[in-house]
Amino acid sequence: MKTRRLLPIAGVIIAVVALAILAGRWIDIAIWGADGARVIDTTNQLLRAASSGDQDALACEDFAAGFGDAQAWNGLRAGEPEQFYADASFDRPSLDASWSINLEGWSGTSDVSPIFVFYRESAEGLCVADVRW
Repeated sequence: MKTRRLLPIAGVIIAVVALAILAGRWIDIAIWGADGARVIDTTNQLLRAASSGDQDALACEDFAAGFGDAQAWNGLRAGEPEQFYADASFDRPSLDASWSINLEGWSGTSDVSPIFVFYRESAEGLCVADVRW
């Protein structure tokens, strides 16, 4: 008898947890569109990977900038994605990139942190074309 009462309650709890997990993604899609949300997701993946030194898999083949010390990425979070237009860029006019995103927060373990990440579309998805420090 008690199991019959607990099943609907467990179902509601699971539904609420799933909705909470998806809500962050849906908010990004509502604000930034599907492409912007994809940039945010990729940036979150990069932040996790770079803070542990595993970021090379996200770099474009011709990536020449450095990712710096893994400690520099600690404490950062994805900011606001924007489409990148090289011809309108003052400091990156020759960069082959399609998106940029600012990084928010600061690293409590490093004096210098990256402030922008630039992405290019590739066959596998987005790859890091450049990092501005």
